[in-house]
Amino acid sequence: MEAVALPAPGAKGAVNARQQMEDLYRSERDGLHAYLCGMLGPGASAEDAAQAAFEKAWRRRHLYRPSRGSRRAWLYTIARNTALDELRRRARQAQPGLEEAAADGPDEGGLPQLAQRRELLDAMRRLPARDREILALRYWADLPAGEIAALTGLSASNVTTCAHRALAQLRKELS
Repeated sequence: MEAVALPAPGAKGAVNARQQMEDLYRSERDGLHAYLCGMLGPGASAEDAAQAAFEKAWRRRHLYRPSRGSRRAWLYTIARNTALDELRRRARQAQPGLEEAAADGPDEGGLPQLAQRRELLDAMRRLPARDREILALRYWADLPAGEIAALTGLSASNVTTCAHRALAQLRKELS
């Protein structure tokens, strides 16, 4: 497969490529950050991973292939790989888990909301990694099952089944 070539700097197409990346950033920054919070826990790690994903996308924008999927799916693939790299780094260095990361996050809603957030993160942590990722992609990043399938290598129906099963497990854990 051949990469989509970017026009030379200063060419009309180069401005268009820059505008496409700016539009992608504006439309996906919140969802991407939410997805990474689901993968890494809230706090600086998720923020750093989101920034790294956008930087990688900008540097590699010439490698985007429309035939392989949408720019959005391409960006989430980069973010997923960035998050997985961070999780591997944490495992090697025995970094704090979600509980400690949650404690570092801002307390925007007072103590009851903080306790609920920690309880949810604890329950999420007990889910299998694949289910945790699917829930983060579906409900925090708001991706449809088809795009999640493209990111994870699962079928769309398997994504839906996994999400349903994971939600049922979360409800059970939280009741």
